[in-house]
Amino acid sequence: MKKLYGLVVCGGQSTRMRTDKSLLEYHNLPQWHYVYNLLSPICDKVFISHNAEQAMDIEAFYNPISDHHDYLNIGPMAALLSAFKQQADASFLVVGCDYPYINEMDLKRLIDYRNEGADAICYYNPENKFEEPLLAIYENACLSKLLRNFEDGNYSLRYFLKSIYAKKIMPESLESLISVDTMEQYQEALVKLKESSKNSTT
Repeated sequence: MKKLYGLVVCGGQSTRMRTDKSLLEYHNLPQWHYVYNLLSPICDKVFISHNAEQAMDIEAFYNPISDHHDYLNIGPMAALLSAFKQQADASFLVVGCDYPYINEMDLKRLIDYRNEGADAICYYNPENKFEEPLLAIYENACLSKLLRNFEDGNYSLRYFLKSIYAKKIMPESLESLISVDTMEQYQEALVKLKESSKNSTT
């Protein structure tokens, strides 16, 4: 198996959130930093994918990867293609900054399901019947197919996961797949996480 690098996908300003979701704090850290800390013990190296607006906020220590000029304005696929362009001999465990309930065990489960035959391993949400492209491992073997999708104008990573052999796994808890996209959802998550923390210490 190829070495596995972590890739934290910061993205940009969410239309519905109206702020940079990677900078929101659920665990007393900007979410990009929290996800970086989750990935560091389980990956060979971790990189932070960012766009031009976020470049000044991420120190070189955290291995930032800017969206390559060939892949601008195509969504999260830009992050993955830019990462492969810089580290062409690796595979990537990709995690977005939308998931406040994700934990290290959830990410370890993806690694546990790696095998030589699969192009990717991703979480699957049985409620909406969606693959989670930003909670997934993209093996190095899928790179040529990813580039073909890009050249054909197919920029959706969810579509890409449907077009390849992607092993789909269920989470231990569906809560791990909850994506926060509005300020109201952010406030609800803060309350829920605070209550969960309080319960775990009593």
